[in-house]
Amino acid sequence: MKFEKAVMLPGSVPDVLAWPARPGAFLRLSPPWQPIRLLKPNNGIEAGATLAMRLSVAGPFGITWNALHEPTRGYLGFRDIQTSGPFNRWEHDHVFESASATETRLVDRVSYRLPLWPVSQPLAGWAVRSMLRRTFTYRHEVTHSDLTRHAAYATRAPLTVAVTGASGMLGAALTAFLTAGGHRVLRLVRGAATKPDEVHWDATGGAWDASPLEGCDAVIHLAGENIASRRWSRAHKQRVLESRTLSTKSLIGGLRSLERRPKAFLCASATGYYGASREGVLSENAEAGQDFLAEVCRNWEEAAREAESIGIRAIQLRIGVVLSPLGGALQKLLPAFQLGVGGAVGPGTQTMSWISIDDVVYAIHHLLMRQDVSGAFNLTAPNPISNAQFARTLGKVLQRPSVLTLPALVVKLVFGEMGKALLLGSIDARPARLDAIGYRFEYPELEDALRHTLGRR
Repeated sequence: MKFEKAVMLPGSVPDVLAWPARPGAFLRLSPPWQPIRLLKPNNGIEAGATLAMRLSVAGPFGITWNALHEPTRGYLGFRDIQTSGPFNRWEHDHVFESASATETRLVDRVSYRLPLWPVSQPLAGWAVRSMLRRTFTYRHEVTHSDLTRHAAYATRAPLTVAVTGASGMLGAALTAFLTAGGHRVLRLVRGAATKPDEVHWDATGGAWDASPLEGCDAVIHLAGENIASRRWSRAHKQRVLESRTLSTKSLIGGLRSLERRPKAFLCASATGYYGASREGVLSENAEAGQDFLAEVCRNWEEAAREAESIGIRAIQLRIGVVLSPLGGALQKLLPAFQLGVGGAVGPGTQTMSWISIDDVVYAIHHLLMRQDVSGAFNLTAPNPISNAQFARTLGKVLQRPSVLTLPALVVKLVFGEMGKALLLGSIDARPARLDAIGYRFEYPELEDALRHTLGRR
């Protein structure tokens, strides 16, 4: 069987072909609705290079897939074949054709045969072809968007960026995007540094050797205790607060010891800065709230602003509800909605300030490259929706009913203060400052964002 799909991409053939050869590109192209784990570092796309990965199927179950890059057959690009994996045969040609001096046509040509062919073809052929359409639609969209975002700053030299929380949902997407764009990422890890791109640091406020960050261009701080992992006991709330404030102070203390300090310090925060619930539309100049979420974010941002005292540009990222099936609220909601038993939480009227994970990555990149901006930025889509609208839209995208509701009383009984704040809270935070500096959202509408990240085009 054969499958082919093409896309026009911005940039010359050499520029476009350089992108998939870099670290991070493979992870950027991996569909988030079917997580893929590399079993060994990707070693490029040259003939003789190999790829070993494991595709998640359900829970702990998965499929190991090994591929080998072979010489191309008279075209500019690269070719990979399956040496072991789910198919009886798999050959994939990535063909790059010049359309103009500034555009490249990428053609993905796949030749494959299912196990137990030809019996399996009428039984499973339609499902495999649907999977290929979903996968390559997603890959082409990401490739086009990523190349466009990097091209906007093509005249700037590549940066060296240190990132905490690089293994988390957002950190992994950000580091993959940056490295695929030619930037160098140093992953700050709490354990021993065992890889060339890792640097040990102490997130508890203790002394640590920051000298590997000498001359680093920027630090992006994303690490922190999961705020929604359990009911909020007094001890858990203390860990949440300290994991953000102590780690931020520790980072800035390490940077203070450097002679050649970073130019920028970007620190995660959240729309919780405004409180769990607040009336009206909120831009970045709104005052902080008065509850636990606001206290955490207020202290976190105050710690981050200390970077300014040592001459470092400081940015506070007030991130909304990030949409990705790999983590966060969407990951928790998907099973119920896929079974057709999802719906609104509580009254459904509470406002949800959401943002696609790709727009979080692109917005951070935009703020990183813009040397003339600092302070707080709302990282939220320009079109917030109600909880009930979110449930209806997710049900529509998944083609499932979404008429059931989770009563507010049940939320309060089961989840306590955490449920009241995170599930019943209502915040309408708008990206006023991102709009002011010309940031263009890739996914300003909820349905478009969900269709992209869930492969439901």
